[in-house]
Amino acid sequence: MASTHIVLIDKIKSRDAKIALIGLGYVGLPLVIEFCKAGFKVIGLDIDEEKIKVLKEGKSYIKHINSDKIKEILPRFEPSTDFSKLTEADCILICVPTPLNRHREPDMSYVFNTSKTIAQYLRKGQLIVLESTTYPGTTDEDMRAILEDTGLKAGEDFYLAYSPEREDPGNIEYSTSKIPKVVGGYTCKCLEITKTLYDAIVVKTVPVSSTKVAEAVKLLENIYRAVNIALVNELKILFDRMGIDIWEVIEAAKTKPFGFQAFYPGPGLGGHCIPIDPFYLTWKAREYDFPTRFIELAGEINTHMPYFVVDKTIEALNKRRVCIKDAKILILGLAYKKDVDDARESPSFKLFELFEKKGAIVDYNDPYIPKMPKTRRFKFSKVSVELTPENLAKYDCVVIATNHSQYDPSFIVEHSNFVVDTRGLIKEINRYQGKVIRA
Repeated sequence: MASTHIVLIDKIKSRDAKIALIGLGYVGLPLVIEFCKAGFKVIGLDIDEEKIKVLKEGKSYIKHINSDKIKEILPRFEPSTDFSKLTEADCILICVPTPLNRHREPDMSYVFNTSKTIAQYLRKGQLIVLESTTYPGTTDEDMRAILEDTGLKAGEDFYLAYSPEREDPGNIEYSTSKIPKVVGGYTCKCLEITKTLYDAIVVKTVPVSSTKVAEAVKLLENIYRAVNIALVNELKILFDRMGIDIWEVIEAAKTKPFGFQAFYPGPGLGGHCIPIDPFYLTWKAREYDFPTRFIELAGEINTHMPYFVVDKTIEALNKRRVCIKDAKILILGLAYKKDVDDARESPSFKLFELFEKKGAIVDYNDPYIPKMPKTRRFKFSKVSVELTPENLAKYDCVVIATNHSQYDPSFIVEHSNFVVDTRGLIKEINRYQGKVIRA
């Protein structure tokens, strides 16, 4: 009789394996689509009843995912809030948030509570894969302990693995299926099953020796970005004092065909990864009496950027004889990066808070986010202001916080009283002396 791991591999190869995906956000929903396209039946589980309702209607709630894609997969896709359906699944993938708490320490409640829920329905022969970004040891230590409380053993009765998500919302060139997938298993059998599963939907799988290595891969990728962004943010502040345009410097530097990769400054870090992931390693490093000074310094610089923008804005307004108290400010862009509807950890929220604390009257425009979402830290109740000549003229200052492609630099400058550009959107800045500044 074939072992359970061979049986599961055969089921995956024949597309008879049923997939359950927990967490239907920017990571989970694209995976659902790919597995359905590959011929699998997929159960999509989420605690958000509104999301499930929308999906059952064949609609999408994510800008870069067209509703037609949801309609196409509905014959194979079952959205649900009923977690007892986990008993039907052969492979269970976890794509839940891993935020920081107010002390900038990992909030693992989503992962651990999900693991406890899975444990209630765990049966022999299932594969459990964590995709959420986390510290090394989460999968084969913390999650395994929760799942093995059932009496079942990882690597023998059920299979356990980690495969870090690499989603880049809005990236047309690299969609889910085109991004190589790192996979690490608790045992060799766990790895073999997991590799077989992802081989069915991605261009290439990259097996590594353990779940800890796979967890560390994701952290390295995003720490690399965080540190380099911190470098250009620090240089932006220095070059600003020296009267040098950092964006012009970067454009010239990136003509070098080797030894340089362009990173760009901004008003602070946003998104679900870069502002958060480095601190997972910083927290874990304390167990080993190791201070992660480089990471912490980068975090300090990036966290400071909204303050720099606000200070520059106040200084510029003072020169124009406009007091920040009661000044009318319009922030362009709530999304954390261009051309997406994702506002997670966006520095625009911090800009809002800082300007309002100074007494300013603050509004925003974002073509992709009509209403300001509630976040764990911020509870603003604002709607996007229409971008018209009349509206732009009403504000003492327009702050470009996101460089959406829809934003026409000439239109913005022409109809605004004063512009603070934090993204290098306005290229020919010398044409607008006295009306536009970088920050």
